[in-house]
Amino acid sequence: MDMHVVSGPTLDRWTALSDEEIVARVVEGQTALYEVLMRRHNERVYRAARSVIKDEDEAEDVMQQAYVNAYFHLRQFDRRAKFSTWLTKIAIHEALARARKRGRYYAVDFTEEENQAVERQPSRNPEHQAFAGELRSLLESSIDELPDGLREVFMLREVDGLSTAETAECLGVSEDVVKTRLSRSRAALRNDLADRAGILAPETFRFAQPRCNRVVAAVLATIG
Repeated sequence: MDMHVVSGPTLDRWTALSDEEIVARVVEGQTALYEVLMRRHNERVYRAARSVIKDEDEAEDVMQQAYVNAYFHLRQFDRRAKFSTWLTKIAIHEALARARKRGRYYAVDFTEEENQAVERQPSRNPEHQAFAGELRSLLESSIDELPDGLREVFMLREVDGLSTAETAECLGVSEDVVKTRLSRSRAALRNDLADRAGILAPETFRFAQPRCNRVVAAVLATIG
């Protein structure tokens, strides 16, 4: 597919279309509309990549490659899952491949006894309480310290708001694994943060406009 760059107000009239409608138009030849998809999902894709890589610059590299990969495989998108889930899965796959290649990723595993113990823990969720903006960096640091496997689940479920099923699809694990890892990640963060302040998870790892523009421009240059 050839890319004809269109941006700014020219794209505004397309933003009301669903992801699936835009994908269909891109496949049919309106390739410039791919920018709408990138800008719509940049923050989620960034958070997903960073949850694995734990490095902002490399997460951007992962994003760019994920978008390029998705673009050249758009015809394989069969709508069995949401486009956002399909795209996030591609980003996580790219991030995991890089992390594992460098020997930097070791997903945690638990015994049945440990899983049952987690399920019996109190269901306090301090990560959902209001918190002051200056504590955001503290939360991000705490999330970075979560073990591989727990970190991605927390980011997808609590920060990006994906369902258990969507998270399982993105990570290629069962829903039971997602539930267990989410409970573990909550417990770990609770121990680190509950005595300091309430936390509002969706305020973390924001993807600011300049970085959004940089990723979009890089992808358009690559696929163009």
